[in-house]
Amino acid sequence: MNKMIIGIDVGGTTVKIGLLSKDGEIIKKWEIPTDTSNYGLSIVDDIWKSIKTELEESKIKKDNIMGIGMGAPGFIDGETGYVYEAVNIGWKEYGLSKELKARSGLPVFVGNDANIAVLGENWRGAGKNVRNLIAITLGTGVGGGIIANGDILDGENGMAGEIGHITIDPGGYRCNCGRNGCLETIASATGIVRQAMDIIERDQESMLAEHFQETGSITAKDIFDLAKEGDLVSENIIKYTTDILGLVIANMGVSINPSKVLIGGGVSKAGDQLLLAIQQAFGKYAIPRVKEICEIRLAQLGNDAGIIGGAFLVRQKIESITF
Repeated sequence: MNKMIIGIDVGGTTVKIGLLSKDGEIIKKWEIPTDTSNYGLSIVDDIWKSIKTELEESKIKKDNIMGIGMGAPGFIDGETGYVYEAVNIGWKEYGLSKELKARSGLPVFVGNDANIAVLGENWRGAGKNVRNLIAITLGTGVGGGIIANGDILDGENGMAGEIGHITIDPGGYRCNCGRNGCLETIASATGIVRQAMDIIERDQESMLAEHFQETGSITAKDIFDLAKEGDLVSENIIKYTTDILGLVIANMGVSINPSKVLIGGGVSKAGDQLLLAIQQAFGKYAIPRVKEICEIRLAQLGNDAGIIGGAFLVRQKIESITF
């Protein structure tokens, strides 16, 4: 039997687990709840119990597993798999790789979840194995990851690629990181809605305000939908948000000089309505030599990016494959 790899993506609500071929094809995938009680101490046991049950039911011997690759949130030492802190999970000063290796007896490699997803997206998704890539995830917050010269960029203590915390407006909204005006406060789904609510407080006459009065709520999707219907206020929110994103990508372009920038996360479901506006803003701000080599695209793998990236991490560590 050909060797297989286990990919794991630990989230605040669920843990995604996949059994993959060496080429990154998903053979089987499933989820288990993330038990964050008691500082997340049962999570590793839950993961290994689930994997062990699946291997037994599928009659797969542990000898046929090449290793385990895992993405987890928080500040992580990519060399040792040590979690300095993962606030949403409860881990602090936690040897994640060591703990799972002790239970499984398999090689275990761990990285930040956003970085691992970038590896997956570049390997089997929209990246197409380029050597210099930036990925930006627009969800509840703004995440990201960077591949530079074929390797994921971790930095000295795991902070590289924290694109959501690039300061855009020092006098702007308060961010969860404790500072003001981070990209996340503007370009996340939460930030887009916050912009809308500020405008609704001042202007009760727009389609946006009418929608809020009728339904009692506003989502980022609502804003994109209303913009399609011709609501000028919603159009302006999207224009401002994508203009900021284009500016950030242009500025990062002179540092990373990527051949591709991938846009993912829940907000990216707006598709070309979002993508074309970002591309236009990037074209306005980018140095021509940066612009001519860089393609901005939507990510393709969705929720599978993390487990596929985990499989790539195993091969990278054991077989030294690279982009």
